[in-house]
Amino acid sequence: MMPYSRQQVADEDISAVVDVLKSDFLTQGPMVSEFERGVAQYCGVEHAVATCNATAALHLACLALGVAQGDVVWVAATSFVASANCALYCGADIDFVDIDSRTGLISVAALAEKLASYQQQGKSLPKVLIVVHIAGQSCDMQALAALCGPLDIAIIEDASHALGGTYQQQTIGCCQYSACSVFSFHPVKPITSGEGGMLVSQNGQLVEKARLLASHGIVKDAEHCLADKPGEWYYEQQQLGFNYRLSDIHAALGVSQLKRLDTFISRKQALVQQYNAAFQHSAIQPLLVQEDCSSAWHLYIVQFTDISTRNRCFDALRAAGFGVNLHYLPIPGHPYYQNLGFSPDDYPNASHYAEASLSLPLFPDLDAVDVAKVVAICLQCDSS
Repeated sequence: MMPYSRQQVADEDISAVVDVLKSDFLTQGPMVSEFERGVAQYCGVEHAVATCNATAALHLACLALGVAQGDVVWVAATSFVASANCALYCGADIDFVDIDSRTGLISVAALAEKLASYQQQGKSLPKVLIVVHIAGQSCDMQALAALCGPLDIAIIEDASHALGGTYQQQTIGCCQYSACSVFSFHPVKPITSGEGGMLVSQNGQLVEKARLLASHGIVKDAEHCLADKPGEWYYEQQQLGFNYRLSDIHAALGVSQLKRLDTFISRKQALVQQYNAAFQHSAIQPLLVQEDCSSAWHLYIVQFTDISTRNRCFDALRAAGFGVNLHYLPIPGHPYYQNLGFSPDDYPNASHYAEASLSLPLFPDLDAVDVAKVVAICLQCDSS
């Protein structure tokens, strides 16, 4: 079964990992810092902290912003569940904002309406808004910041899909309109470290708090110790933290992959152009890409006119050996969140998106012949 996406691992990636395996440090060594510097430099930010996965980075982002019991965090209704779970880990309450079904991104209009409604009713506004750059395309960050900034609502960019994309000609992750951004290095993401994540920000205090919490809340350097440091062996736990660290083995793969990120994206852009040309005169249409955005093309998502056609195409592609999938069901529709009182019916655009959408295969090593096969099956299902 051909997956909807997969990693490309080259000989230089393998050599980089082997070099670490032969070194003195498998973890807490120099490669993690090199990976952090590389991603920070790519994004144009001052600070970065690597984590064991993007879910951990989202959790740390919430903690570093002071999210705790009694606070409320709003999240885009369409995403992987980790985008919402991270706030619940902090003891906060969660609520959702509907999306624009044509882009899959959080709806600025829906956010504005929800904020105005809460203000009129005297209800508590969120401490943090988590926005999700679905498929690799940035949300309209300037418009979101214009709504949230005056209300002192911090924005976290869940940019798990989006490393290498741009917004207003700035690299996603520059944090011009947000407190921080979070990336994922899962194997199907723009680059991989096997598993891994990273939090980036222009706010050094935020990142240092995240770094502390990512390593058990333990401090070793004399400058930051609260007690007089009696010797090089001394360390102290200052906060209740977690073991969210990335290993040097993973970081070495990430460092090597980062060198080819732009090449990966360029190759996927060519495949996207092939898809777009083939679907141009059909009822099957890709997600709308906004004019001021350049997508990282983590996913190629198309939308069908109705759920029955989408389901027929899903079955036909799976039967032909193409592992297509849906990204994503509305988070409020999952049983866990329904048990908390949420209903997908309250987010009609997210529900419509889930009924119409399908992620087709897209990865650097995908062959143009296979793209043509996928397109042919889609068009046949759409016309039948």
